[in-house]
This record gives sequence, C-alpha cells and structure tokens, in this order.
Amino acid sequence: MPSERRCRPKALPTLAAIVAIAIFVAAGEWQRGRMGQKQALRAQFELAYQAVPVPLPAASDDWSIWRYRAVVAEGVFDAQRQILLDNKVHRGRIGFYVVTPLLLHDGRAVLIDRGFVAGTGSRAALPSAPPPAGIVTVRGRVNIPPARYLELARVPQAGPVWQNLDPARFSEATGIAVLPIVVEQAAVDGAAESLSRGSTPPDFGDARHRVYMVQWYAFAALAAGLWLYFNLRRGPGTQNR
Repeated sequence: MPSERRCRPKALPTLAAIVAIAIFVAAGEWQRGRMGQKQALRAQFELAYQAVPVPLPAASDDWSIWRYRAVVAEGVFDAQRQILLDNKVHRGRIGFYVVTPLLLHDGRAVLIDRGFVAGTGSRAALPSAPPPAGIVTVRGRVNIPPARYLELARVPQAGPVWQNLDPARFSEATGIAVLPIVVEQAAVDGAAESLSRGSTPPDFGDARHRVYMVQWYAFAALAAGLWLYFNLRRGPGTQNR
C-alpha cells in the first residue's frame, strides 16, 4: 500500500504559526488601508489639478477639501516674519524652503511656500530671499502641513530657521493668526523671483504601500506553508504481499 501522510501538529509550533500569520495579515491589511488613503489623495490631486484657479475662500470648515486646489490670493507679504524650512533638497542641492506670511485684505493671513533657495554652506550666513514689496497677487496650490512630525523636544521657535512647518506654532511664535494651510506658490503676478519651484506631481507613495502589502501577505503564506510542511508526515506505509 502507498505511504500515507498524517498530520500531527504540536501545540507550541501551531500557536506560534497562528500568531505569526495573524500579525502578517494584520500588517498587510494596514498597508492596504494606507495604500487606499494614498490613492484617494492621488485622485484628489488629479481632480484638483484639472480645476481652474479660484480665489482663496473666505472661510472653510474643512480645509482638506481644498487640498491641491489652484487658488489666487492678494495681499502684502510680511517680510519680517519670513522663515526658512531647513534640510530641504532640490535637484541635488541642499537648502531651504522659503515661507512668508501673506497678509490678506480681509485681515487674515496665510503662509506662502515661495520656493527653494540653496544654502550658502555656512549657518552663519543664511541665504537672502526677500519677498516682493507692495500688493501682490499670488497663484499657487493649497496644501495642508502634516499635523505630526518628528522632533526630539518641543522647544519654542526662535530665529528664522525652522525644522517643520506648523501653522499653529507659527501663530504662537509670531503673534499673527494664520490659516491652517499653506499655499505652495506657482507664480507672483508682475514679480520676478529667483526661487526654484517644483514642477512634478508629488509622490504619494501608494506604490510603496502596495509592495509592503504584498510582502506581508507573502510572509503569512510562507508561515502557513512551513507549518503544513513540518506537520504533514509520511506514514510508515505497508508493503504489498
């Protein structure tokens, strides 16, 4: 008679396999959820990219629906409260993003990411990037700075160089209330500036989450396969007479 396979699973390895499979599947599902969020952002960007520019809204209960929308804002740059976002890279060069509050005619203020300026190579001499004077019309796209970011300790911001862009902390440090958004500038009507600006769509990272998702599911399948391999044993078999 042909040999038989008998399953004699041991309790501890079986429990370990179940726990491992559950963890791997849960991690894969988390990556699937993140991929869905990033795909939704990509769809929002593509839809907003096709929309015509509109004036910056007077108010919004949910600024997230305005993310990536092309807007037009008119006001005066507050050069005294301009900041530089540190450790930025643009086309292989290290430097800063220049962020300047724009004082709007209705009394509000909004942060304008005016673009990239290369560093001077010395922290003692920061690059100069003064904004245009007088009333300007800024065209750009709305973005929402991340609410969470890595920092070793929460310390009061001092000086023009900042590590992260946080509108709430900017208002706290400068004394002027700004909207909880940033407008990434594309152009200023009638002004010539030397700052560099990105022209490619942002990388939403959905492809990366897809790769991680597949990896976690593969680990779960591998754990299940190993459990089956080591627990299906070939029986002693009986020879034909």
